[in-house]
Amino acid sequence: MTNNDFIGLAISYVYAIGLLVIGEGLRRLFGVKPDFTRKLIHIGAGMWAFGVLLLFNHWEIGIIPFASFIGLNYLFYRYRIIGAMDTQDSSPGTVYFAISVTLLFGLLWRPDGPVDSVAIAVAGIMAMTWGDALAALIGRRFGQHKYQVGNSVRSWEGSAAMFVASTVVIFLVLLLLPGSSLSPLAKPFSLAWALLTAVITATFATLAEAVSPHGTDNLSVPLVAAGVVWVIMQGF
Repeated sequence: MTNNDFIGLAISYVYAIGLLVIGEGLRRLFGVKPDFTRKLIHIGAGMWAFGVLLLFNHWEIGIIPFASFIGLNYLFYRYRIIGAMDTQDSSPGTVYFAISVTLLFGLLWRPDGPVDSVAIAVAGIMAMTWGDALAALIGRRFGQHKYQVGNSVRSWEGSAAMFVASTVVIFLVLLLLPGSSLSPLAKPFSLAWALLTAVITATFATLAEAVSPHGTDNLSVPLVAAGVVWVIMQGF
């Protein structure tokens, strides 16, 4: 590993610890409910995908922070170490989160070529990061119209938020990330293709979120979303 790799790893872990400290501080000092602090940490962790792209030039090193949190998040969940992230009724969703990001980056991120498909991975991660988070927050606050799939209860308001948020973030990722300094080897999308792909992908991501058992949407949503984008790109 190079000095830049060590610096990138150090920054990544400082960022992660900072997120946990902020979430726990909000819970303990200001009485912010864990439902909100959990999603705040969720969004902050997902957005670090861009930090990884900025700091690392080798995917094998860049996935280490997320990969290491598979085990760490399991310990946090198992022993309820951080109240801002895990409560007594929490699912192991944080573990699935780290697994999905590690899988997608490991499979699709190739900054040294010949073709980098990390935009597909990031599109899936952003659907989970923003779509799933806003679906939960808005569903709890405004969800008056419920529906049930298996043992999972969702609201139409939450699912609508999931679809809109996922469409927006996937569109922005596909339009702006390929060909940028963060992914110069990726094939750019046209505006029309990016929008069409975002709408189709968000539809499948919303369906995946709706039918996934509690907590498993952190695995199903990003993998389904990335899979749909990948299939569409085969004909692009």
